[in-house]
Amino acid sequence: MSKIAYVIAGSEATGGAGLQADLKTFERLGVYGVGTITCIVSFDPKSDWGHRFVPIAGPVIADQIEAATAAHDLDVVKIGMLGTPDTVETVANALKKQPWRHVVVDPVLICKGQEPGAALDTDNALRSEILPLATVITPNLFEAQTLSGMETLETIDDLAEAARRIADLGPRYVAVKGGTGLPGDEAIDVFFDGKDVTILRAPKIGNERVSGAGCVFAAAITAELAAGSSVLDAVGAAKDFAHAGIVGRITTAAPFTAVGWQN
Repeated sequence: MSKIAYVIAGSEATGGAGLQADLKTFERLGVYGVGTITCIVSFDPKSDWGHRFVPIAGPVIADQIEAATAAHDLDVVKIGMLGTPDTVETVANALKKQPWRHVVVDPVLICKGQEPGAALDTDNALRSEILPLATVITPNLFEAQTLSGMETLETIDDLAEAARRIADLGPRYVAVKGGTGLPGDEAIDVFFDGKDVTILRAPKIGNERVSGAGCVFAAAITAELAAGSSVLDAVGAAKDFAHAGIVGRITTAAPFTAVGWQN
């Protein structure tokens, strides 16, 4: 088993999320990282730091995947932001060309730089083309609510029910991130393995959202799986790793903080 982790995701120009955060996570967890860029997101400091979204052409994405999978023996991959139905189709077709030990999906459903109709088309494509290929999916509250079709997620029982419904869409394991969205002093995640529910807890570090926390969580799962961990152990280790990144978060000139680590 080679300790190589692969990510197919968007580039985020501030370095706090996306492919940049994924590769940093892989390195810190001791695995070699390989990445394919699906789109470029650069926040606009002249317009209230709104999203500027530029998709990469499908054939260019396919070329990157072809090169990465030809050069390396890749069997664990994280799927991050895809951004368009064409990209979803390109990535799904590429994934089907070889067996994967694990496919970790961080289901990024919305990019503020997209028109609502385009975003919905991408969401539907992700649901039909990518989710059935997933070993593990890591939705946040909004994503879990959307994918499960539930009106609200306010309790641990709600998270567990959402995880069960999302598992019916194809993923073998579901980790729903409660984050700061649930009341109380703990950040609670729910892990469903198709049969049992495991509750993961950590103290909340304030109530602000930290840019890149979801990316880092899914990337850490990917790295742990590449190193040979079981899925539950990988999810638990990833929660600890992401929590440490939130504790050590970095203040930027943008109106958000980003995951960081105290050395």
